[in-house]
Amino acid sequence: MNILCQHRLVVAMLIALCFGAGCTAPASSAIQKEPSDHPVIPLSIRDTPVQYADVNGVRLAYREFGGGEPLLVIVGLGATMDQVNETALALFASHYHVFLYDHRGMGQSSVGNETPTMVLYAKDAADLIAALGYDSMHIYGTSMGSFIAQEMALNTPGRVRKMILDSSSYSISIPEMQELHTYAQSIVSDPAAPQGLRDEASAILAWNGTWNRLHEIDTDVMLVVGTQDTITPDILSARMAGKINGSWLIRFSDLPHAGGDVDPVRYADNALYFLKMPGKK
Repeated sequence: MNILCQHRLVVAMLIALCFGAGCTAPASSAIQKEPSDHPVIPLSIRDTPVQYADVNGVRLAYREFGGGEPLLVIVGLGATMDQVNETALALFASHYHVFLYDHRGMGQSSVGNETPTMVLYAKDAADLIAALGYDSMHIYGTSMGSFIAQEMALNTPGRVRKMILDSSSYSISIPEMQELHTYAQSIVSDPAAPQGLRDEASAILAWNGTWNRLHEIDTDVMLVVGTQDTITPDILSARMAGKINGSWLIRFSDLPHAGGDVDPVRYADNALYFLKMPGKK
């Protein structure tokens, strides 16, 4: 979900928090990172050809960029691959083979006959990886995309290498998620809303969450959140980091929900730093 708000760009704090599951007071260290020195070769999402893969009874539209290890980007509620930040994408594509795609019923992907759920969206993503000829990929999921990524890591762990959860939550049914809950309800009750958007909102509202399963995630995870995020407040990412063994937590000062749209270079730099570190897989 893209949220526009006033902001003040400051140096983000990279807080590398390696948690043991159930840890209540983990130690932390802060690393300041400068803006990227990597040359960014401009790219255009809309000028890049759309390709299609048949997955789970739907035809998913996707685009690919760059080369190297594969990285699947999973967008949030109401978003399509056309809306991914091109600055961040260009940085990722300078190091990785990046895939963007539209969820079923959104953008240029077909609708299908099944009722969409978070688990079904996750199965679509996992099976897309196989359809593209890979056993697994790194995953970057934002907002609802991070909910999908969690279900992937839990239900199809072999498909997930490293995972970045941007502006995330473990449940829609907690007080801190009231803003998104109310927004999703308004979409579902609006007959003028596009069906694909209503399906996504319904899937969010029906999602059972992952709180009691987070400790089962056994891959390298980095949680990313802005301290001014009112949609998925940063306390939620902190709680999740305490449940996911060995996870990292990054808080960006004064940035909002999906803060990579505001400060894409710093977000991308930190993601690249994490992805290049030695990992479990």
